[in-house]
Formats: sequence, C-alpha cells, structure tokens
Amino acid sequence: MGRADHDGGVLDVTAIGRPAAQPEAGLLLVAAPTLDEPFAHAVILLLEHDESGTLGVVLNNPTSLDVGTVLPGWRDHLTGSTHLFEGGPVALDSALGLAALDPAHQGPHEPEGFRRVVGDLGIIDLDTPVDTLVPHLQALRIYAGYAGWSPGQLDDELDRGSWAVVSPGDLTTDAFHVAASDLWGAVLRRAGGTLAWWPRCPSDPELN
Repeated sequence: MGRADHDGGVLDVTAIGRPAAQPEAGLLLVAAPTLDEPFAHAVILLLEHDESGTLGVVLNNPTSLDVGTVLPGWRDHLTGSTHLFEGGPVALDSALGLAALDPAHQGPHEPEGFRRVVGDLGIIDLDTPVDTLVPHLQALRIYAGYAGWSPGQLDDELDRGSWAVVSPGDLTTDAFHVAASDLWGAVLRRAGGTLAWWPRCPSDPELN
C-alpha cells in the first residue's frame, strides 16, 4: 500500500494490519485507498461470514441501467435512485434485493419473501409478489451480482491491509440514504483514527 501526508508526517497504510473488528454480517468492509478495480473506494455490506466463506454487496457502485428495464414491478418502490447497483463482480447476471423492514412491522415472523441479515436489514426474494412484501418495507435497493470470498481469502486480504472492517453508524442510512459518491469518505471519517486519513491518501503511492 502507499503512504500519504499526515500533518507534515507520513501515514503508512501497510502498517495498519488486521483491524480490531473482525468481519461479520452487518459490518462494513471498506477498501483501502490503493485497492484497484473492481473494488476501488468500495464500501461493502457484509451479509455472511463463516467457515464457508464471505458474501457481501458493494453499496456505492450504481450503474446507468434503470431497474425498470429488468424488474419493472419493483421500480416504483426503490429508495433514492431507480438505477440498478452493481453489488460485486460475482454473478452479474443475477439480481439481489436488499431491504429494510418498516419499524411499524408487527408480529413474531418475518414477512413472506424477507430473510433477515441483521437488525431490520435483510435480503428479499424478488420472485415474491410486490404487493405482498412492499407494505412491510421502509427501504429497498436492487443489485446485480455480489462480492464473494472463499474460506480464508478475506482474512488474507485483511492481513495485507487491503480492507478495514468498520461498524456502520446506522445501517439503513448507510445502505440507502447516503449518496454513493460520498459513502466511502463519510464512513472513513466517521470511523476516526488512522482510517479518517485514508481519503487523503493517493491511489498511486508514487504520487506521494
């Protein structure tokens, strides 16, 4: 990784090592400044992390494709943008719905077509009738593809300093209401400490 000015000194991104927080569902995986495409400046919501591997979706990579061209029934119920987001480089021909339950939802059971991940956030079955599920939701976004790691792969990348694991301020806000272009910097500044300086690091270490 690279180095960047820090009030007249230097910040060695390679020295960060494994973050204090361990990856788990509901946490954010934030790309280091020098990480290349397809994850440059990515903020990934972790959906699963166990002995079988890791799965998440990139929250801040909107495409130019309108959801109405592929899933017209869901278009008018999306939060913020009607564009399809690219959730990661894996299975780009598949769609994944990320949603937050309405706080007013009552009952001990989750609504049909909703699988809880953490808190009020979960994955929806896009084959569920729209009118059946939408009344129970406060926010919705649809992704093409996802980000995935085989067992041990993400641990190796964390050891190399490629990512930071960060607790979200508010999952619904981060996932649906912060502008995609602002999310990476906002999450890092909120995390504080060394991570607050990552937005000032050049993507090319030779530029320092």
